Amino acid sequence: MNAEQFETWALRIGLTLLIGFMAFIIYDLGRRSNSGKFGMFVLFIGLFVGVAGFLIKIVLELMLNESI
Repeated sequence: MNAEQFETWALRIGLTLLIGFMAFIIYDLGRRSNSGKFGMFVLFIGLFVGVAGFLIKIVLELMLNESI
């Protein structure tokens, strides 16, 4: 395994753990503040819009690299 492969795997694993931890924090924040179902929905939508943006970025990079 070379340095580039290690960095790629470390980034993917690290970001997965970070996103999971942020989901836990948002869940705990919503539960402690008694935000209700709609409030929790809004909190999680805010988190997962950012995650979706990151995933779209990865897909676009792969598509552009294959076309060159």
